[in-house]
Amino acid sequence: MNEKRTGNGAEGRPGIAVVTGAGSGIGRAVAVELLRAGWSVVLAGRRTETLTQTAALVPEGTSLAVRTDVSRPEDVAGLFSAAVRRFGRVDLLFNNAGTFGPGGVPVEELPYDAWRHVVDTNLNGAFLCAQAAYRQMKEQDPQGGRIINNGSISAHTPRPHSVAYTATKHALTGLTKSLSLDGRPYRIAVGQIDIGNAATDMTARMETGALQANGEIAPEPVMDVADVARTVRHMAELPLEANVQFATVLATTMPYVGRG
Repeated sequence: MNEKRTGNGAEGRPGIAVVTGAGSGIGRAVAVELLRAGWSVVLAGRRTETLTQTAALVPEGTSLAVRTDVSRPEDVAGLFSAAVRRFGRVDLLFNNAGTFGPGGVPVEELPYDAWRHVVDTNLNGAFLCAQAAYRQMKEQDPQGGRIINNGSISAHTPRPHSVAYTATKHALTGLTKSLSLDGRPYRIAVGQIDIGNAATDMTARMETGALQANGEIAPEPVMDVADVARTVRHMAELPLEANVQFATVLATTMPYVGRG
C-alpha cells in the first residue's frame, strides 16, 4: 500500500511508528502488533529480506521497509527522511535494535572490537535514532510524539560475563531519563521497557541452560513475546499527557529478583 497517511498515535489512535530491529524477535513482534492495530509502521533493520518477511505477516497493513544500520549516522538520517517522505510525520519510535555481543566471554578476554560493536549498536544507535526522532517530533505539526527505548532487566542486574551488554543497557536508562526531561517542552514523551526472557531466537538458549551467578547452568522460563508487544502498544497509545516512564515485563518465575 502506497498511500500517504498522517496521524497522531500519541493521542490514543494509530499513527506513524518507526521500529528498529524489526526483522526478528521483539522488534518483529511489536511491528506486527502495531500493524494489526492500524498503525503505519516503518520497519528498520540490517536485512531487507527479513523486514519484508515481517511486513508479509500483516499483508493488510501499511508498512515501509528501510535497510538501516543504526550505528551509522547516515543510515539513521536516511531512515527518518524516508519515514517523513512517505508518511509526513513520526509519532512513535520503538528504539529496539540491539545485540548481546559474544556470549559468555570473561571481561579479561573480551576483544575491544566486540565491546565497540555492542556499544555502537546498543547505545550509539539508540542515541542516533532518538536524536533523529526528537528533531522530527519537535518540528512537526501537531508537535510531539513518543520514544520507547528497549532496555532490559540487565539495565538493573547483570548476568555473568555480560559486561558490554550490561553497560550499554545501564546507559540506556540514563538516555531515557535525559530525553524524557529534555522532551517536556515539545510534547515528546520518553519511556523504557525492560524485558526479561521473551521467547525469541536470541533467547532460545535460556530454555536449555544459562549460566547463573553461582556458576551453575540452569534452564530458565520464558514468556510469549506477544505479551511484550502488547505492553509496548499500551505505552505507545497513551495520550502524551501520560507516560509509562519504566516498565519491567518478564517471565514470572525467571531467576531475576533473586539473581546473585
